[in-house]
Amino acid sequence: MKVVGLMSGTSGDGVDAALIDIVKKTSGLQVQMLAFHSLPYPRSLQQRVLTASVSGTVSELCHLNALLGEWFANAALGVIREAGLQPKQVDLIGSHGQTVHHLPHGTKDAGVGAIRSTLQLAEPAVIAERTGITTVANFRPRDMAAGGQGAPLTPGVHALLFRHPRRARLVVNLGGISNVTYLPRGKGVGGVIAFDTGPANMVLDGLIYRITKGRMSMDRDGRVAARGRPDGRLLAKLLAHPYLSKQPPKSTGREVFGAPMVEELLAVQEARQLSMEDLLATCSRWTAEAVGTARRWIHGGAIDEVFVGGGGVRNRAIMTHLADVFSPAPVTTFDAQGWDSKALEAVAFGILGYQTIMEQCGNVPAVTGATHPALLGCIVPGGPGWLSRLKRRSG
Repeated sequence: MKVVGLMSGTSGDGVDAALIDIVKKTSGLQVQMLAFHSLPYPRSLQQRVLTASVSGTVSELCHLNALLGEWFANAALGVIREAGLQPKQVDLIGSHGQTVHHLPHGTKDAGVGAIRSTLQLAEPAVIAERTGITTVANFRPRDMAAGGQGAPLTPGVHALLFRHPRRARLVVNLGGISNVTYLPRGKGVGGVIAFDTGPANMVLDGLIYRITKGRMSMDRDGRVAARGRPDGRLLAKLLAHPYLSKQPPKSTGREVFGAPMVEELLAVQEARQLSMEDLLATCSRWTAEAVGTARRWIHGGAIDEVFVGGGGVRNRAIMTHLADVFSPAPVTTFDAQGWDSKALEAVAFGILGYQTIMEQCGNVPAVTGATHPALLGCIVPGGPGWLSRLKRRSG
């Protein structure tokens, strides 16, 4: 089956689209990426998404849901064109959507027990209508309904692609938030540990946007941070953040490490007279040290090698700090393993969409905290005859 995976992370900077070919074999799934396409949001749209994540009105969220559906559909059509294919030659789309709020901790309400909730925009009905392709979306809520945190959902895919019979691996994704998957030696998902470690690009992007008054939206390649030196006092305070010592399963987002955190850091910068370079260097080191806390939760398990992907892999400051934190274990990129570092999360949601259609549970309960494996997502048919076509394609 040919499947498009669509992903936009907590940085809210655009849509990544990966077109993959999935072949079912007796040994498992064989996955090959055919094309990758990234569709950046205009800066004005990115800021609308980020603002809506904190203070969006019902009207704005309603409008953005439909608007982002158009952007996700365009990203899907773009990657199909890049592969030299027509939409009718693609079987399925798996869309993560754009997370605008994530509340993974159960809150008792109205006598119905612990309520967990999450909200991803990019209306799948719009995606299916514009492309004519059956679309699976809204993966996180089913895991949360089963008592999980709805995140992370990629560890099963990491195990499929990276697990090794003789080498223990830590897979790191540096998006707006950083997350890790620990893959002990062996096969399958047994013993896999995964969780969000804390901020990555989210805080860095927020800081440089505010400090430069919008002239810069990111520290490209980590050049600014590379010119600074981490401030020991501030770093110690950041490493004492309660999220870092919280035991998994755990997930987080803009609610914890968004605008209020940026404001707090800017206040510290002003009070301490820190340069922009030193502030970003400190937060880059914080990101790497937070990833390093993974070792606390794998209970002495070996880490033979570290694979890093996501947009932050291009930040040389973070990558230098990660190499230092995990020395002597080698730190390499997804690219070195044959996968585009920026594409892998989109690939993952393509695979998760495929698993749903094939009636395979996509979550890893030991990771999310769910009470049982669950079929994830909602299916929006591409048109009449969609089910019979998929059945023929899947054998």
